[in-house]
Amino acid sequence: MDDAFIKNMGLRIFERRKQLNLTQDDIASRTGLALQTISMAELGKTSLRAENILRICMVLDVSADYLLTGDLPDERYKVLNKKVAKLTEAQYRELLNIVHSFLVVCGIDDE
Repeated sequence: MDDAFIKNMGLRIFERRKQLNLTQDDIASRTGLALQTISMAELGKTSLRAENILRICMVLDVSADYLLTGDLPDERYKVLNKKVAKLTEAQYRELLNIVHSFLVVCGIDDE
């Protein structure tokens, strides 16, 4: 991986950890990762495996997109995702039908 990519991801981990008033030890214990892994990641000296990135994302309450690229999802999508996540599979399929119909009426459905 690109050194700048790894350093930028490490910086985002560090900044978010500080925003949450967490220590590296807090992150390590909550993710099950070694303290040295967290420290080296924050310093941009090591790349992380995908499953470890996901563990860190869960503890820091950020998306993998943010950690990897710095892109923040639109807050509207975040709220919608939380609500949709509570639906059963049948309810989700029905919601998709409703959204599709709505988009057709609005003339913006591209399927």
